[in-house]
Amino acid sequence: MDSIFPSLAYLLIFPGFLFLAVYGLFLQWVDRKLCAVMQNRMGPPWFQGYADFIKLLAKEVIVPDEASGTMFRVLPFFAMAAVMTALVSIPVWGHALYSFQGDMVAVIYLLTIPTVTFFLAGWSSSSPYATVGSMRVLTQLFAYEVPLMLSLIGPAILAGTWNITEISAFFAANPSLIPAQILGFAAALIALQGKLERMPFDIPHAKNEIVGGQFTEYSGRLFGFFCLAVDMELVVGAALLNAVFLGGALGFHGAAGVAMFLGKTLFITFLLALLKVLMARIRIEQMINFCWKYLAPVAMAQVIFDIFLKARLG
Repeated sequence: MDSIFPSLAYLLIFPGFLFLAVYGLFLQWVDRKLCAVMQNRMGPPWFQGYADFIKLLAKEVIVPDEASGTMFRVLPFFAMAAVMTALVSIPVWGHALYSFQGDMVAVIYLLTIPTVTFFLAGWSSSSPYATVGSMRVLTQLFAYEVPLMLSLIGPAILAGTWNITEISAFFAANPSLIPAQILGFAAALIALQGKLERMPFDIPHAKNEIVGGQFTEYSGRLFGFFCLAVDMELVVGAALLNAVFLGGALGFHGAAGVAMFLGKTLFITFLLALLKVLMARIRIEQMINFCWKYLAPVAMAQVIFDIFLKARLG
């Protein structure tokens, strides 16, 4: 019994659900505030994300008559569960809660599950707007997923492991190699922007085209949980890029490691906000062409460079 309670605390409090939810909503505010400042606006107060989520919890949930009721209701929870599980293998305070060889592959697949739930959410809604949005979700998945995977392969090859904690430790021990991963980091950052469906890749839920995309028919707490899953995915995506490309906690542990984690994820959020402000929404075929013609070759170039660099380092 003694070993169960610490595990439950890790899963439910830190670095589990409570931490992900609170920090995800905080990063949502940071993103919105940064975008507002860059556009010469005031932006929301710090508690806006929390207030919006609490308000949605109190709203009525309306399920369309023609929707698949059970699937419609459970999908937001599957999205949140997948994101929570992915963080378990990513180092937060210097080491991961549960680490194993090949955990980077598992994390990539776990982060694909929320995207699949977004597709199923629109498809099960039986709404034309939601259906169009869900098809765009799936189309984007095939566009950004390959560049994202390729960009993560380079550091793994250089470190000689598929374990995220070991990759992070490798770059913490060899910080001079971090600048050599700039191409892969840039490709992963842009691909993460697409995974999170942020400007200029917010095509699935373009409000001036298809109302709200795959979430058009969602309301109340179900919509709130989907929004929370996206905010949590931002935390996990930033944590993954931090661990793979930026050396994670750089050898620090405990409170210092957590502070390093928070600082670097805030930095990645700033870069994502900058991309969001600088770009205008593009069409779906433009995104596919960009990802396959430019982003994937850039990520592949990083892989080839890392292969030669590893051979040179012996």
